[in-house]
This record gives sequence, structure tokens and C-alpha cells, in this order.
Amino acid sequence: MINEKDFARRILRWFDSNGRHDLPWQQNPHPYRVWISEIMLQQTQVAAVIPYYQRFTERFPTVQALAEADIDQVLHLWTGLGYYARARNLHKTAQIVVEEHGGAFPHSLDKLEALPGIGKSTAGAIAALSMNIRAPILDGNVKRVLTRAFAIEGWPEQTRIKHRLWEIAASLTPNARVPDYTQAMMDLGATVCTRSRPACNQCPLSADCEAFNQVRIASYPGRKPSKTLPVKSVAMFILQNESGEVLLEKRPPQGIWGSLYSLPESPSVATPPTINKLEVSIEGSLELESIRHTFSHYHLDIKPIKLRRQCLIAGVAEKDRWLWYPLDHSMEVGLAAPVKKLLSRLATCQ
Repeated sequence: MINEKDFARRILRWFDSNGRHDLPWQQNPHPYRVWISEIMLQQTQVAAVIPYYQRFTERFPTVQALAEADIDQVLHLWTGLGYYARARNLHKTAQIVVEEHGGAFPHSLDKLEALPGIGKSTAGAIAALSMNIRAPILDGNVKRVLTRAFAIEGWPEQTRIKHRLWEIAASLTPNARVPDYTQAMMDLGATVCTRSRPACNQCPLSADCEAFNQVRIASYPGRKPSKTLPVKSVAMFILQNESGEVLLEKRPPQGIWGSLYSLPESPSVATPPTINKLEVSIEGSLELESIRHTFSHYHLDIKPIKLRRQCLIAGVAEKDRWLWYPLDHSMEVGLAAPVKKLLSRLATCQ
């Protein structure tokens, strides 16, 4: 078994020559920039995050700029990253940091973790990477490294196992070079100790890695008990005005796609939704190719229905709920990912 000091020494030596040193958020690692990157990196790969991060921080270079932004602008720049609660929490947290902390992120793990959308590991990453505070992290990459190095059996999200992993992570975090060690652990899991086909011959821990020595790398981390995802279905209705713009409805703040714009929907193809005070005569409909969108807990089969109208007055009541959206995507609002896909498909058929 690797002792604590030797573990950190090996990790840091590997990082100096093999770690990632040129990620956008590593340049000027201000708490705001690190926070944005850490939230985006939840459930999302680095390669996918980089262009979103660059666009987001260019538009909102400071926490004050984000706090003052309209939520629709925030969601627009987030469209495609998924897990939209992250974007809503970013906006809320920015406002709290400005209003309650004078625009500076608190240098306290407890206060960081109290902010919307910041859990224990994210708080640790912000503190370690941008404030040089000795704080452990336990994201998916680090869990994979630790479960293999110490042969920790079982699914890491189980309370007992997660508690054990936090103990190990805390004991291994060194007092010196905390930002480098924290980044190194994430890098090792992301580039060497990968989920499939890990490059064990390049790992600084392989000589003492218990999973490697047992020839059981594939057994760690333990898998979540399998469960068949249920399938739900919904009909989405496409209605265009004389300019070719499509009618969209803003969803409630809570629930799936909260505060994003989506197509009017109904549980059934046969029952189009009532659109408040929209004067329109529908003379027919055309069912388009279905789309399946998968969430973490179910599949959603979307049946798009294009409505053929006879006459239409473009004005709609409740302007904060309904809007006419141009197919060139020039309007900056957040869109549900499958809706953006449907609209892009529709634009190519015009």
C-alpha cells in the first residue's frame, strides 16, 4: 500500500511532466473562473466544456456581470450543455455573492457549500484551485483513482463507501502545492485512469495499485445497480407565423428544462394545447419524425406535429410566456436541446 506522503509525491511528479497546464480556467485561476469551470465540468467532459466556457466568460467576465444578466441570456449560452439547473444555480449564486459577500467568493468551505449548486467536492475544488486552501475533492475522476488504488469495493455513491473515500481523499491531500495536487488528481483520472482502457503503464501509482496488482482494474469502481429506464411520450406542436417564426412557450422554473423555451406540448397528438388568445384556424397537421431524448431517469419520445394554419394573428397574450422564435437562432433565449434540434431540422427544410 502507498503511504500518504509518497502518494502525493508521485502524483505531483507525474503532473509536472504529464498533467494539463493550459486549460482556459488555469490561466488566471480566479475563484469566479474556477467556479464557472467546475460547474460546467459536472457531468460534462473537458473537451465539450472549453468552447462553452470561453463564450460564457467572454459574455460574463465577472461575477457582477453574471449577477446582472437576464436569465434568458444565461440559459442561451448554456443551451446544449444539459442539466440546466446548473445554469439557474450559477445565476442565483452570482447574485448572492454580489449582494451578500460584496462580490468576492467566501474563503470558507462551509460558506462555499452553502451557495446554490455548490456541493462538497465543488467547494473543495474552488478553495484548492483558486485560494490555495487545503481541501479534498471527490469528483468522478478522483473516485475512480482512489477505488482502484485502494481496491474499494462497491458503488461509490453508497453512503458508507463515499464516507470512506472522503476520509482517504482528506488524508492524502498534501499541505503544499494544493492547487497542483488537486488538478493532478482530476487529470490522472481523466487521461490515464480512465473508465475504459486505462493506461496503467503510464500511471505513477501502478506499482502499488491494488486493483492493478489483483488484475481487477475493470471491477473498480463498482457499478450502480442496473435499472431499466421507463419511456414517456409527449407531442410537441410546431406553429409558424407569416414570417416563418415558430411559437415557443417558456417553461416553469421548476421541473425539466426549467425556464427554457420549448414548443407547446400535449400528452396526446390528438389534443393540441390551448394557446392563450392566439387567433388561429388550424386546417390540418403533419406528423414529423420522432426524437428520443434521454434523461438520467427516463426516456422521452417526442412526436413533433407541424400545424397547417388557415389564418393567424401574430400577437400573443402573456408576452413573458410566449414568443415567436426565428429559425436562424438569432434570438438569445435558452432552448431545450431537442427543441433546438427540431428547429434546426425545420430550418433546413424551409
